Amino acid sequence: MSGPAIETFQLRKVFGEDKVAVAGLTLSVARGEVFGFLGPNGAGKTTSVKMMLGLVHPTSGSGLLLGHPIESPTARRRVGFLPEHFRFHGWMRADEFLDVHGELQGMSKADRAERIPLLLERVRLADATAQLLRTFSKGMLQRVGLAMALMHRPEVVFLDEPTSGLDPFGRLLVRDIINELREAGTTVFLNSHLLSEVEVTCDRVAFIRKGTVVRSGTLGELAAGQMLVRLRVGEVTPAFVAGLAEWGSGVQSPNGHEVTLYVDGEERLPGLAEWVVGQGVRLYAMEPGHVSLESLFVHIMADEDTADEGVAGEEEAV
Repeated sequence: MSGPAIETFQLRKVFGEDKVAVAGLTLSVARGEVFGFLGPNGAGKTTSVKMMLGLVHPTSGSGLLLGHPIESPTARRRVGFLPEHFRFHGWMRADEFLDVHGELQGMSKADRAERIPLLLERVRLADATAQLLRTFSKGMLQRVGLAMALMHRPEVVFLDEPTSGLDPFGRLLVRDIINELREAGTTVFLNSHLLSEVEVTCDRVAFIRKGTVVRSGTLGELAAGQMLVRLRVGEVTPAFVAGLAEWGSGVQSPNGHEVTLYVDGEERLPGLAEWVVGQGVRLYAMEPGHVSLESLFVHIMADEDTADEGVAGEEEAV
């Protein structure tokens, strides 16, 4: 099928009279891509996901899931979902749990019988097939929840903090499964606080704040040729920091002898070095580096905080 897997058009959710959880979410996720959904706590991520799944009714706006309106049961039949906060049936065995969810999805008994052992093996729970879920550790529950989300071979999978509670081996397992889903043409919508995992897993990401998309794209597009440069100098003064704003953005000084900033390309580095020395500041080291998703996240959100302060100041002035 053609067209995006997920589309939203100014989705908005207001709780009560004035609590705006999502201000106006507009995004598009292509079929077969792994899409990262990022934002600080309280940014409206979970509410947005629930609206896309038809679990929360939007106050206004609309959306499409596999070409169908998000409130349509037709679309949800082809969607898998692992929520961040889950409560599974503790009195069930792992295989019984998956069998019930497969039956709810309309899978035949023969298909369920074939699929369950394969999934339990894939999430490394084959030895716990007959074990009651109430005896599972947090990581084991996370993995059986992932198997549940994949049970009916969905076309779109929503994963809300899928590596929460997992050890490094468990996180690697989830990463491998996500890569397998991509290769199979399955769309994965990933909401995670582990930005290092998102960076190596996702094709594109969107940063949201107050329920709206601030920036979106691949890491390369978002970095836009920028480099994160670390300067180690003799002394950091307010005047020196102010002057660095002419050479880059996001200037930070974690201590009195170190400064970091984002510079638009390495061709600016020789001029920056000359300027530092010209200010009478001793330059001990200049270390240009890769812009990680984590540093980009902090940079973009800091810019949004500054923008919010500017708007507030203008409103107060008016």
